[in-house]
Amino acid sequence: MQKYIKIHPADKVAVALCPLPAGTVISIDHKEITLSEDIPQGHKFALCDLAQDEPVIKYGYPIGLTKEPVKAGSWVHVHNMKTALGDLLTYTYEKQDTVLTPTEEQFFQGYKRPDGKVGVRNEIWIIPTVGCVNNVAETIEKQAQPLRKGSIEAIAAFPHPYGCSQMGDDQENTRRILADLITHPNAGGVLVLGLGCENSNIDVLKDYIGDYDEKRVKFLVCQDSEDEVADALKLIEELVEYAAPAKRESVSCRELIIGMKCGGSDGLSGITANPTVGAFSDLLISKGGTTILTEVPEMFGAETLLMNRCENRELFEKTVNLINDFKNYFKSHNQTIYENPSPGNKKGGISTLEDKSMGCTQKSGSAPVRGVLAYGEKVCEKGLNLLSAPGNDLVASTALAAAGAHIVLFTTGRGTPFASPVPTVKISSNTALSNKKSNWIDFNCGTMVEGTDLSVLGKQLFDYVLAVASGEEVKSEKAGYHDMAIFKQGVTL
Repeated sequence: MQKYIKIHPADKVAVALCPLPAGTVISIDHKEITLSEDIPQGHKFALCDLAQDEPVIKYGYPIGLTKEPVKAGSWVHVHNMKTALGDLLTYTYEKQDTVLTPTEEQFFQGYKRPDGKVGVRNEIWIIPTVGCVNNVAETIEKQAQPLRKGSIEAIAAFPHPYGCSQMGDDQENTRRILADLITHPNAGGVLVLGLGCENSNIDVLKDYIGDYDEKRVKFLVCQDSEDEVADALKLIEELVEYAAPAKRESVSCRELIIGMKCGGSDGLSGITANPTVGAFSDLLISKGGTTILTEVPEMFGAETLLMNRCENRELFEKTVNLINDFKNYFKSHNQTIYENPSPGNKKGGISTLEDKSMGCTQKSGSAPVRGVLAYGEKVCEKGLNLLSAPGNDLVASTALAAAGAHIVLFTTGRGTPFASPVPTVKISSNTALSNKKSNWIDFNCGTMVEGTDLSVLGKQLFDYVLAVASGEEVKSEKAGYHDMAIFKQGVTL
C-alpha cells in the first residue's frame, strides 16, 4: 500500500495516505526526509524548508501561504498556513484547448417520456407550493403507498418551508425550482399541492411550468377541498394509472445528465474520489453525455482552471460573473468570502479554501466548459456545465436535480446519509469510511491508495452509474430517503 503521495512534480508538500508517525523516513525525488511529527491520514507535510509567507504548492498550484518558517518533514496545516485569497479579482481569458476523443456509445435502461425527455426513475412526486401544506403532503405520501403498482418505484413528497412571504428574486428562485421539479422526467406523475392564499399559488406556478400533460400533472388547492387528503389520494390513483404501464427500454447514455457535488471532504477527496468523478465525467462526455458541476464558493481559488477551459469568451465572461456574483452575495451580507473550510474539512486535512477548491474542481475532469447556468436554470448544452449554487449539500444537490440531473454523484470523506430529489450516489474518499458506513456509501474510491488505477476506478464508476440509471437503488433510496432544499437569499415578510 502506498503511504504518501506527491500529487504534482512542482509540489512543496506531500499527503499522508495513512497515519505516519514521527521519525518515518520519506523518500521522494531521490532524497530522504524524516518526519518531525505525527502526520494524520489526508494531511500534508513539507518536502523542503519553507520561508514565512512562502506559497504552499499542492496540485501544482498555490493553496495558501506559510504563517511562519516551516522545516522539511513538518506537518503543514492551519496552525502554520493561511489563505492567500483576496476579494473580487480581475481575470484574463487564457483559453486552454481541451478535446476529448469520442468513445463508443453505450446504453442504459431508462424511461422514454412522451415529450422526448428520458427518466431513470418512474416515481410519483408530491410537490407542495408552500410550506403550510408540508404535513398534508407527508400524510398523503404515507397513505398513498398501497397505491403503488406496475413500474412505479416510489411515491414521495418533497416538503420545503418556502412559497410565501418572499420578495423579488427570492420568490422567483422558489418558483423556478418547483417548476423544474414538476417537469423533471424522473417523475412519471406529479401532484402539485397548494394551499390557496400563498404568493406562489398554483395559478401563478402554472406560468412557470409552461405546457404540461394533464394526465401527468394534477393540481389540488387544499382550501378548496373538504377533505384534501382523500381528494389527493384519488388524484394519486389517477397518476399511478397513467404512469404504471411505463417500461424501461434501451437509451443512449448521450441522454444522461449527471450532477457532481462533494461534501464533508477530507485530505484524500482531491486525490481519490474527486479525480475518479472527473474521470467518469470525461468518459460520459466522450460518449455524448452531460455533467454539471456546482458549489461555486468551493471554486474560489481554483476558478481560473475552469475559466480557461471555457469554449469561448462568452462562457468565460459568464464564469467570471458566476464567481464574482457569489462573492458579492457574501459581501452584501457582511460575511467573509473565505469562511471555509469547515471544521470537518480541517480535521480531514484540508487547510485553506484554495486547498479545498483545488480538490473540489478535480470532479470536472478535463473537458471544456460548454455551459454556465444560473440558479434554477435548466441545462441545454451537452458536455460539462457549471451551475450557480452554494456549497450546502442539500441546496446544491436539489439545484442539480432542478437543472436536469438524473443522478447526483456526491463524494465525501466524512460521510452523510442525505438524499435529493434524484438518486444520490455517495462516493467515499477512503476505505475506512466505506467500511464503517456501508449503509451510506455506494462506491469506494479508497482503493486507489491500495493500488487501483484511476482509469480503472473511473470505468467502474461509469458502469455503476449506468446500473443506477437502469434501476439499481442507491443506499439512500433503499432507506426511503427523499430530500430537497431551496436556496434562501432574500427577506422573509
